[in-house]
Amino acid sequence: MEVRQARAADHEDIAAFTSDTWGDRFERGDYIADVFPEWVENDGPEQRTVVAETDDRVVGVCQVVLLSEHEAWAQGMRVADDARAGGVAEAMNDACFDWARQRGATVCRNMVFSWNVAGLGAARGVGYDAATEFRWAHPDPDAYADENGASEFDVIRDPDAAWSYWQRSDANRELAGLALDPEESWALSECPRARFREAAAETAVFAVRGPEGTRGGAYRTRDYERENEDGETELWAEYGVGAWDGVYAAQTLFAAIARDAADLGADRTRVLIPETPRHVSDAAYAAVAVSEDPDFVMAADLTSRV
Repeated sequence: MEVRQARAADHEDIAAFTSDTWGDRFERGDYIADVFPEWVENDGPEQRTVVAETDDRVVGVCQVVLLSEHEAWAQGMRVADDARAGGVAEAMNDACFDWARQRGATVCRNMVFSWNVAGLGAARGVGYDAATEFRWAHPDPDAYADENGASEFDVIRDPDAAWSYWQRSDANRELAGLALDPEESWALSECPRARFREAAAETAVFAVRGPEGTRGGAYRTRDYERENEDGETELWAEYGVGAWDGVYAAQTLFAAIARDAADLGADRTRVLIPETPRHVSDAAYAAVAVSEDPDFVMAADLTSRV
């Protein structure tokens, strides 16, 4: 078996063993075959896609991306059914860790669906430990959304107030300081003050203010188009984290997000929230839809693998 950098010519093999990865879960199937050509094209100083090859056939794929000077993110780990339990995942993962470490990363994280028991076991087996978990909240875009009686709160577009609240919030503790990365989709990274300030200048930031000061915060990472299961294109608005104290602050924050999404012309939203009974039930109390299952984030300490 050889682990090497991916090439465009590997696409046919990749598509063959990833075509039905999530057949029992998602009608749209696995995304790897669709994005693989773009992955290969964009490989460079901050990204590396690797494959495992045996008997002149590619049987595995994985990608690692640098999110900051010290953080790496691994994604898209797939192994052909007939090559599992043969050390393929371990070999590709070691190559990704080595690549990231050589570029100064001290931690590498990834995300695993909570229902993917095999994936969770594999992640632990190749060196990851549990880091945190989150869910998606999906407030409907609504230009006229109100706070449902939470009149003592209002929303200001102050990035420093929002970040200061985030720093002291239980959401920060539960999420291990992680929020959606503004550059890499589906990736979480440590959230500095600069991210809130950049959002204020480029997208949107929200600070929920009450009688006792700031009690909530959020920022918009991006908006993007995505094809739904009916083949129709929808515009999504994505928010990097939602943090708040109490149901009234939650109502105010989600109402502000709903109005912002409507201003964009978005069809759907997603807001990263902590996977805790309080946060999930607060969102439900605010009449906001929440994803059925949480997602788990795993982390590997690269300094211990020299």
